[in-house]
Amino acid sequence: MSNRISYRDAGVDIEKANSFVELIKPIVKSTARKEVMGSIGGFGGLFNLDTTRFNKPILVSATDGVGTKLRIAQLMDKHDTIGIDLVAMSVNDIVVQGAEPLFFLDYLATGRIDTERHVQIIQGIANGCQEAGCALIGGETAEMPGFYRDNEYDLAGFAVGIVDEEKLIDGSEIRDGDRIIGISSSGLHSNGYSLARKILLEQGGLHLDDNHEGLTGTIGQELLRPTKIYVRPVLNLLKNFSIKGIVHVTGGGFIDNIPRIIPASCRAVIYTKNWEVPAIFRIIEDIGSVDTLEMYRVFNMGIGLMLIIAEAYVDEAIHRLSIMGQRAQLIGHVEIIRNEKQRVVLL
Repeated sequence: MSNRISYRDAGVDIEKANSFVELIKPIVKSTARKEVMGSIGGFGGLFNLDTTRFNKPILVSATDGVGTKLRIAQLMDKHDTIGIDLVAMSVNDIVVQGAEPLFFLDYLATGRIDTERHVQIIQGIANGCQEAGCALIGGETAEMPGFYRDNEYDLAGFAVGIVDEEKLIDGSEIRDGDRIIGISSSGLHSNGYSLARKILLEQGGLHLDDNHEGLTGTIGQELLRPTKIYVRPVLNLLKNFSIKGIVHVTGGGFIDNIPRIIPASCRAVIYTKNWEVPAIFRIIEDIGSVDTLEMYRVFNMGIGLMLIIAEAYVDEAIHRLSIMGQRAQLIGHVEIIRNEKQRVVLL
């Protein structure tokens, strides 16, 4: 008789997976909103949607990952903040449309469940959800031996929010002369890491535990700074200000993201001297001899979110943001395209 083989022998440990779910239950529960029904472990997350406060409710959804920033977390064996990045990338995409994030789901794929490491990841996701005010309503942990190495993992996130149709921000009200307010980023956020790693670690020969002039920590610490979550300040502003358009500066930087919200007849003029670009971007630019336009196409350059607003409200909006602890400044204006076809002009 041939030797019997089990799922565990193939690399999948069902008992460990079940124990992992039990460990993260209190973490998930810490993010609950009053609309959440049931508990983790069911076949689907339940959310009792209250639409009574909306005239015409619209659900807004987003999904994203963390890109090759995951490689930095794995090289440093530091996993407690990467979950914040995962949440941020989706909830920031939701709030730019004026929507309040309601709930979030995660997908964690790995070669082998490492309980300590993966609990840290889920705790980071929960921290991000708490910051965004949304519930971590469910997820999936997939053990995939032979597809991922034992110490490798990948992450994806999915978020759903809600907004009243009359309050949906779609850029249709943007006009010639409107102003652009920039809110600072915390660093690279989760974009451009393939280029950053190539320049810093390969071309520049730097190490993650190296210090570099201008940085407050090591290269690794700088690259792992969590993406800033803009949900609370934006929702606060929307109570009193009419924001015509919001840009989440992610992959594609200034050049590709701004045209997604401004009318086709308009272009954005950006005053690049109006804010101090963080040192990490200058280091990448200098070591890699990267063209300035390419830098603004790939990275956020220190501006993680842009608000397009009528000129009359700029000063008051910036003051409100400063009260909420956000560094914000006037960084540009919108104008009609005349002779040139350029959608974004950098001054």
